[in-house]
Amino acid sequence: MLHWPESHQVAMVSVLLCWLTLCWCSPDPRLRESLMHQEASRQTGGRLLLTEAELRLSAQLHKLKEQEMKSSDFPPALHFFKAKPLIQRSLIYSLLQRMPKGAALHVHDFSMVGVEWLVRNVTYRPHCYMCITEDQSVRLLFSSGQPKPKPQCSSWMLLETLRAKTGNTTDLDNSLIRNLTLFTEDPEAAYPSQDVVWKRFEQAFTSAWGLVTYAPVFKDYYYEGLRQFYMDSIMYLELRALLPETYELDGSTHDSAWGLKTYQDVTRQFVSEHPDFLGARVIFTVHRQLNASMAWKAVEEAMNLQKVFPEIMAGFDLVGREDSGRPLWYFKEALSLPGERGVNLPFFFHAGETDEEGTDVDGNLLDALLFNTSRIGHGFALLRHPVAKALSRRKGVAVEVCPISNQVLKLVSDLRNHPAAVLMSEGHPLVISSDDPAMFGASGLSYDFYEAFVGLGGMNSHIGTLKELAMNSIRYSSLSPQLKEKALDLWQRKWDKFVSENSQ
Repeated sequence: MLHWPESHQVAMVSVLLCWLTLCWCSPDPRLRESLMHQEASRQTGGRLLLTEAELRLSAQLHKLKEQEMKSSDFPPALHFFKAKPLIQRSLIYSLLQRMPKGAALHVHDFSMVGVEWLVRNVTYRPHCYMCITEDQSVRLLFSSGQPKPKPQCSSWMLLETLRAKTGNTTDLDNSLIRNLTLFTEDPEAAYPSQDVVWKRFEQAFTSAWGLVTYAPVFKDYYYEGLRQFYMDSIMYLELRALLPETYELDGSTHDSAWGLKTYQDVTRQFVSEHPDFLGARVIFTVHRQLNASMAWKAVEEAMNLQKVFPEIMAGFDLVGREDSGRPLWYFKEALSLPGERGVNLPFFFHAGETDEEGTDVDGNLLDALLFNTSRIGHGFALLRHPVAKALSRRKGVAVEVCPISNQVLKLVSDLRNHPAAVLMSEGHPLVISSDDPAMFGASGLSYDFYEAFVGLGGMNSHIGTLKELAMNSIRYSSLSPQLKEKALDLWQRKWDKFVSENSQ
């Protein structure tokens, strides 16, 4: 099909519209066709030239999508906790699991591994203790002897002993799983507001903290996370990591440099065992509740870590709930520090993860761009900021869209209404990621790709949409230009094989 330059298309449409206005006659089919072609070409993947095999596969996906949209239980219209079993039965989801999706660029360190692995593997290790707090949540800890009482934890129980006394260990394990995820059968009743769901979200992280910061588990957890993403057809990962103090059984501790070196060593090991996996990089994160002086120290630490570990260290971000945290502008002195010292510390800011308008937090989008963020995390509020949207497009700053996270944390209920649906229709730079899959009972990236393809994209999304989203994940990564070229070559070979095997 011949693609006219956009300026020519606009001129032609203008002429036809003027003619139509003067004639007062029925719309010209040529005008209708031209307008429809313009819209289709602007969407994500709309300008890609597809092979015959890709077109055949796209037609298959279109038919499958038509069938799913006729269902009274259309998954993107349902809360993910209710939609998950429906998605698992979907032939589209099955295809997406096998599809080479490129990279996952927005994933948090201690929510990347399914909690079933944490409970059925980690909590069965020796010296694992548990306590139940005053608010009926759980704390877990490894210790060579009976742990000392802590705030909210006056009585610790050795899990090995507790399981021996319990007649039904399955119930105990399922109770632990519920404490480590947000999953519930009735999410609307359990989480009536954003305040409630965020409190529970942060509580689940706290429950897992003593497990994942135990040094032997820290290593194993990360390796298992790489494995789970690799099994979901992901070839590269960028991890937002807090790099907390980790501990050994004897009570000794390790600092952030030890954590970053561990990420580097485990990544190298995984790549050596899986040559078609390109690796991972870490975006060092701190909580946005920090005060100005603490933020200054954190940015200094980030610059030092980048100098020592340039291979694994990708950049810096602030995490935590935006609506209750400090806005980016509060940290302007700390965030200006790299530039003042001539250090190139890339930023990857969470910004616009809010549905409140006109607040200081709502200004994070423009401020993120002013501080030259490499990507925008979530960007849910971007449609309310036309200047920020135009600037991010002009600068090629991609939005990291995490559909399931935005739904579970109550920014949107029906994913067909997600703002990223508009961004996809405009071909705005974006990538799909999964944020905290373990917390949502998800895994890898395929669930979020399903929600984006079927819900955000609707009937207009096609194989070209999926292809461009996968390529975007490499193009907008922190990899060097040489490694991006290598990654795209490897991805293309995997893509061609996938299309060949599924387009018969």
